Amino acid sequence: MSAGATSSGCVQVTVTAPERDEAERIARTVVEERLAACAQVHGPVTSTFWWEGRIDSAQEWYCHLKTSIERVPALTERIRSLHAYDTPEIIAVPIVDGSDAYLRWVRETVTS
Repeated sequence: MSAGATSSGCVQVTVTAPERDEAERIARTVVEERLAACAQVHGPVTSTFWWEGRIDSAQEWYCHLKTSIERVPALTERIRSLHAYDTPEIIAVPIVDGSDAYLRWVRETVTS
């Protein structure tokens, strides 16, 4: 296992999309462009949230992307360009620990 968040250099970026096709298109595009090493799409999930002064809900699909901390700005920008929402949920969370070989693969894949 890795020594921790500061040494792994990897993050998981999560984005939700209103349709499965959109989530899969985002996943495929950012992996093809080496902004993410891999992506998983799952759902649907029901999201409940405040929007324009009222509580709303929607069915959405999650897309989880693994990348390096250095690639987060470019990945975020690309997701925004592909996304249907004006304000997409894009959240980056440090990967605190994991398999050294896997984390090395993530870093190498997005820097190749």
